[in-house]
Formats: sequence, structure tokens, C-alpha cells
Amino acid sequence: MTQTFLMRNSLLFLIGLVFGSTLFAQVDEPRGLQSDGESQSGSIRPKAQKDRERPPIDLYKMFTVENDTTIVDTSLTIQKLYKYNYLRKDNFDLLPFSNEGQTYNTLLYDFSSQRIRPLFGARARHFNYMEVEDMLYYEVPTPLSEIYYKSVFEQGQNLDAFFTMNTSRRFNFSIAYKGLRSLGKYQHILTSTGNFRFTTNYKSKNNRYELKAHYVAQDLLNQENGGLTDQALINFAGNDSQFQDRSRLSVNFENAESILDGQRIYINHKYDLIPQSDSISNNRIEVGHIFNYDDKYYEYRQTAPSLLFGNSFVTTNLRDKVDITDLNNQLWVKYTNNILGSITFQVNHTYYKYGYNSVLIQENNRIPNVLNGNLIAAGASYKKAYRGFQLKGEAQANISGEFDGYDLKAEASYQINDDAFFSGGIHLNAAAANYNHLLYQSSYENYNWYNAENYDTVKTNSLDFSIKSNKWLSASASLVNIKDYAYFAIDPATSLINSFQTNDNITYLKLKASKEFRLGKFALDNTVAYQTVSSGNTFLNVPEITTRNTLYYTDNWFKKALFVQTGVSLNYFTEYAMNGYDPVLAEFYVQNDQELGSFPLIDLFFNMKVRQTRIFFIAEHINSLASNNNYFSAPGYPYRDFTLRFGLVWNFFL
Repeated sequence: MTQTFLMRNSLLFLIGLVFGSTLFAQVDEPRGLQSDGESQSGSIRPKAQKDRERPPIDLYKMFTVENDTTIVDTSLTIQKLYKYNYLRKDNFDLLPFSNEGQTYNTLLYDFSSQRIRPLFGARARHFNYMEVEDMLYYEVPTPLSEIYYKSVFEQGQNLDAFFTMNTSRRFNFSIAYKGLRSLGKYQHILTSTGNFRFTTNYKSKNNRYELKAHYVAQDLLNQENGGLTDQALINFAGNDSQFQDRSRLSVNFENAESILDGQRIYINHKYDLIPQSDSISNNRIEVGHIFNYDDKYYEYRQTAPSLLFGNSFVTTNLRDKVDITDLNNQLWVKYTNNILGSITFQVNHTYYKYGYNSVLIQENNRIPNVLNGNLIAAGASYKKAYRGFQLKGEAQANISGEFDGYDLKAEASYQINDDAFFSGGIHLNAAAANYNHLLYQSSYENYNWYNAENYDTVKTNSLDFSIKSNKWLSASASLVNIKDYAYFAIDPATSLINSFQTNDNITYLKLKASKEFRLGKFALDNTVAYQTVSSGNTFLNVPEITTRNTLYYTDNWFKKALFVQTGVSLNYFTEYAMNGYDPVLAEFYVQNDQELGSFPLIDLFFNMKVRQTRIFFIAEHINSLASNNNYFSAPGYPYRDFTLRFGLVWNFFL
């Protein structure tokens, strides 16, 4: 309740800040970023200065914690259409559920994680949980804001509002809030989520000290209905007109909801020990510190238990809550030399506490309530440019603590020409299974286990290659081998979900390619992926082919005052044993009894750009108006019907 109150007040503050800055900008002329040593100030603008052009767009920069930098882009491209969704990312790899803000089934897998300690569970709730790598920092000559809006599925809206400004060339802050509420077409699938973000970055006058920091508070609530009943699935598949109103279809229960709630404080700062003017041969020594405090919980609530999940210890007010506190401090030192390249040494300490309020004692078993302790890890990394190649190597390992883990990565990349870039590498990783595999407690009797002492670390080894070229082709290939894979599946002994670990090797191959063809004002954008699991295919199920093809037309209308983008997009994936969804765990599980897929998803769109505003009209899944009802996001959970949606992305340069 306190978290919701904080987020609502944060949103009011953000709206007031944006509108206040707008009023201020009507009077004062932003003078842009001044040179070092000068202050930034505003003054009343004479009429002759009111139409002064804003600073060049390439001065509006945004960058990640790794300093990957891009400029603010207000263009309307096909990639902008792909990112016009709840996640604000290209979701080619994902299949959304019927309501905005629900979870996503995974179509293409990514095993590139470099973590060496367990992750918190409830992974199906984490698609919109913003991590450290998702945060952006800014440098802007004048205040900048952005508003994202998109209509949802019955009674609600999705709004993401953002504002940033530099008080000087050296100091920036940003504040943003993304809120969603959507009732949904089916019974009891309301979603209500909020993501509050505050970031700041600072660079000292002599450029020797740099700071990036952020605070994030997030609460993601979903009502859970367990999917359609057996009879409702028959009614859905039968195309009966009386069930075109999807709220008439019965669901398994209407008394449950789940919430993922968390906050994070992150500080990343460094200091250059040798002034560049004093350095010899560009020798450089930097020291840095990273502080990361993450506190979150997942809770499943149900007013009365459902027999779908087996027997329960309680008869009313079921509440399963698990929380985690993760406090990490990292110290590093980096030496850079023109000849040797750069080498970094790091050591970090993590305190973790994951668990529940009480110990569970059963007739022949005892389930503890907490996994907590300290981890110490050490590592090094190396970078070097050599004859056009960029060479990278990274290594880290846990050297003290309860969890074993290591990560080794070597990569080489080469800029073939101005258009083509090639990279390839090897990656070896070992990490403990996620916390909810190691320890889980629930009011449902079957959902209680303790595997921390008998689960091995999960070993993942991969070879990865990619080439990026707008002129020729962008493609990637990954060959992955996994040992001691941990997964959720149906236990044959109980017909209920449980945690498992296999000793079999899983060999996974993924090939992905994309290419756009243009002819005048027409373009055909294509992305296709091929996957296969040559061993261990009963533990990891994937569609063999996933494709997206978009035919569209672009033009400038009304003497170039309006830019138009319109066309049709087709998404398709082959039939496979699609993962099921378990609402108690908020996890997907492996099932091999039912194959789903092999249905097209066709969208029509008409988009426009007026100055810095992009306007979107999208008719989603239009072919469902004339097709059989064979489209599902997971067993028991139908995909979205035809929907006409509207929205915009609007930038303000104040």
C-alpha cells in the first residue's frame, strides 16, 4: 500500500515537473550547454530570439551504464514500430498473453547471461522488471521530455512519461514513470503495474571523477485465473458466436492475484588517478566502486485454494510470500596503455537473504525458511585493439561462499568496412539454479521443496558469431551446450508442477538473420530464426522456425509536413510443445503433451510523424476475424483476438 502511494505521488510530481518546465520554457530561452567553467542561466527572451533554433539533435545523448551511447531519435522507422509495445523493446522473441502487462512465452532463447549467483524466481513476472542494464542516463543541452501512450484492452491505459535536464554540462538528472492498468477481455485478468525511475550522472570539471546512479521502484500486479476451463476451451475452439464476448468463457478460478514488488539503489562511480595532461604514453589508472542494493518480494494470494494445484494446508486466505535482499559492493582498478591495451581487476562482495517467515516441518521432511550468506568473487578483464580487431577477455569466479560459479568469455570483433561489422566468441558459465529451484514454500502441499544441497551448478557453454550489415545481411549463430539444466515440469507421480534437474546434455542451435529490401517508397523487412535441440529436447522445447515479414510504404505528404508509414506485418512460428504457465510460481514449465503454434499473426498499421510526434494506428491480429480459434499463448491461455489500437510517442524539446 505504501509503495502504491509512493508511486502515485511520484507520478503527480513528474507531471507537475514536466508542465512546470513547459511553462518555464515559454519565458526563458535555454542557452544550451556551456563550456567548462561557465554557468547555465536563462534570461527573458526578446521577441527576435523567440524563434531561435534548438541545439543540434546529436547533442541530445543517452547512454547505458557501460557507456554505449546513442542520440535521441525522433524518426519514424520500422524498428520504432517493432518497439512500440509495453516493453518498449523489439519483442520478436516473445509471444504476449491476451492482456497488456501479462507475461510472455519465450519463442527464442538467450543463454548469454554472465551471472555467477542465483537469480530470484518468478521469472514470468520479470519481463517488465527493469534491471541495471535497462537504465539509461542522459546528457542534453536543453530539457527534454517524452510521453508514450497506447490504448489497452478494456478500461485502462498505458502511459510512460519521462523528463530529463542538465543543470550544467557536468550534471544531469532524469525522472520517469510508466503506469499500466488494463481490464482485459477475459474474466479476472486485470493488470496494474508501475515503474518509477530516477537517474543522475555527474562528471567533475577536470573529467577525472564520474558518477552514475539511479533509484527504481516497481510494483507489477496481475490477477490470475488459471486459464480457461476444459468446457470453455471447447467453446473457444468451436467459434460459437455467443462466446465472441470472451468474458462469457469460464475460467478455472477468479480469486487469485500475484504481485512482484521491488526497489533498487545503484551507484557506479570512478576516479582517474593520473591526469591526462601528466600521463606518459597515455598511461591511465582508474579506480571504481559499484554499489547495488536490491530488495524485492513476490507474493501469490488466493482467497480459497484450487484443487488444480493439489491439497492445501489452509482453507481460506492463501498467501505465499517470498522476498530477497541482495547487497553487492564491487571494487575495481583499471590500467590502460596504448601498447598493452586495458586490463581491469575486480573483487566484489555480496550479501544475500532469500526466504520465508517460518520453517515447514512435515512428517518425513523439514523445509528451511532462509538461504542467506556472503559471497566473495574476483575477476579480471582485458581489451585491446590490434590491426583492426577489437579483442576482449573476461573472467570471474566465486572464491568464497555457499554457491560455486564462474564466467569466462573471449571475443574478437572486426569492422570490415563502414557498413559491415563481425564478431565471434566463446562463453563458459556456471551458476547455481535460481532460488525458487533451491528453496520454495507454499500453502499448497506439493509446492514445497529444498534442493540447495543436492542441485549442481548449471553449466552453459556457447559459441557465438554475428555479422551486422545494412547493405548485405545481419545474422547471428549460437551453439549452446547445457549441463545440469534446472527446469519446472509436471511430476508424473503427482501430475503437479515440481522442480527438476537433468544430468543429460542439452545441445541447442539458433540461427537468426534479418534483411530489408527497398524499392522506391516500398520496403520489405524480414527476420527469420531457426532453432533445434539435438539432444535433451524433452527438457527444452522450441519452435523450429520463427519469422516476421513486414511489407510497408513510406512517403512525405502535404509538402513534407506529414511523414506516413503504412503496411502489413506477418508473424509466424511453427507448431511445437509450447511451455505451460504456472500462476503459483509465476514460472513457465516444460510440457510434452500438447503442441501449439503454426498460426499466423497479421497486423495492419497506419503510422504518421508530425515534427517530433509519432502517431500509431494498429489493427492487431486482423486474420482472427476469419480464421479458426487455434491461437494460444500457452496451454489454456488464448492469444489476443482482433483489436484496433491507437497511441503516440511525443517528444518535447524545451
